[in-house]
Amino acid sequence: MTARLIDGKSVAAALRADIGRRVAAAGFVPGLAVVLVGEDPASSVYVRTKDRAAREAGIDARTIRLPAETSQDALLATIQQLNADPAIDGILVQLPLPKGIDQRVVIEAIDPAKDVDGFHPVNVGYLSDGRPALVPCTPLGVMKLLRHANVPIAGARALILGRSAIVGRPMASLLLAADATVTIAHSRTIDLAGECRRADILVAAVGRPEMVTADWIKPGATVIDVGINRLADGRLVGDVAFQPAIAVAGAITPVPGGVGPMTVACLLENTLTAAFTRRTGLRQ
Repeated sequence: MTARLIDGKSVAAALRADIGRRVAAAGFVPGLAVVLVGEDPASSVYVRTKDRAAREAGIDARTIRLPAETSQDALLATIQQLNADPAIDGILVQLPLPKGIDQRVVIEAIDPAKDVDGFHPVNVGYLSDGRPALVPCTPLGVMKLLRHANVPIAGARALILGRSAIVGRPMASLLLAADATVTIAHSRTIDLAGECRRADILVAAVGRPEMVTADWIKPGATVIDVGINRLADGRLVGDVAFQPAIAVAGAITPVPGGVGPMTVACLLENTLTAAFTRRTGLRQ
């Protein structure tokens, strides 16, 4: 058996094109502000990618670059200006932040209605409670991939490997809302491999290169690899050992070209959702 490939690049391209059509028909131009503090190379690449994708979709994208020595107070003042700017519908502060800046304080300073990353406690609480919310982009992208691939979710055993606030926990909320039976596994889980082998849907999001081997995968399971890790030789790999896994899994996302493109596309969708909700009082 060879696993069916879930092509995130093509799904994301279709979603971005659809967002472009919806923006063109909206009667207004959504505004997205991305704040980058410092010159972290990976963050700079991500910000350029987001800026380009937003502009291609007809979104007014602004990148605000602040020096690495920017104080927390100065960053908070910038966020308050963006909160008050009626032309800005979405605010994203690129993580990680330089040392000396409290990431939690910064996230909580963003207007929840403009929190297109979905990290503000208000949006986290709404998601956990099953209420409409701006959802973190990566878990939202995973759900779209599962549905595009017609993966049965209701009643399925889903295991999320990783308990981060960015992926693991919101992923659990989304799968639970879709009627999956959800387990979150982590470094302290007893018999981690055995827990993974019981899963119909396995979402790997731990940031450890090729940690999940073929013998951790239930035959025929759907494997979603959220990890993206650069090896010493320059290669990008996921949290799943891809080549062995495709002989066991029923469907799998590649790295790169799987979840990553969906994260950017869902950021654009969140921006459009935030813009529509702020301007009309209704969710699109």
